[in-house]
Amino acid sequence: MPLPGDLWRAALDAPVLCLPLGLTPVSAGFPSPAEDYEAKRLDINDFLVRNPVSTFFFPVKGDSMQGAEIFDGDILVVDRSVTPFHGHIVVAFVNGERLVKRLYRRGGRVALVAENPAYPVLELAEGNELEIWGVVVGKFKRLPA
Repeated sequence: MPLPGDLWRAALDAPVLCLPLGLTPVSAGFPSPAEDYEAKRLDINDFLVRNPVSTFFFPVKGDSMQGAEIFDGDILVVDRSVTPFHGHIVVAFVNGERLVKRLYRRGGRVALVAENPAYPVLELAEGNELEIWGVVVGKFKRLPA
């Protein structure tokens, strides 16, 4: 299957770009006055792209995966080299339509499940064409600032 035209492929020889990484996680509860800064560095490519040859980026359109913290406008990191298993979030083609959903595969039943109750489970029956294109391994998100 040809690559979709609206995706980006991970650079094979992306330059290392190490950015400061705090020593302790950011508290989402009470602040920590003992925070030390910039002791380590993080390369975003190294963190999100495990296999550059098989990694692609897809923009998200829609709200069916909000329960998985995937929102309209996010950029998904999709790795085609990861074997899709039950429970993975995948990019799939169903009857030619590209979707991001959670893969359900148990007891001979295959379905793609949205993470928003407003969307029905997509049961895969005989005659449906399904291609699991890749497994979502990360995402990018910009916040208004």
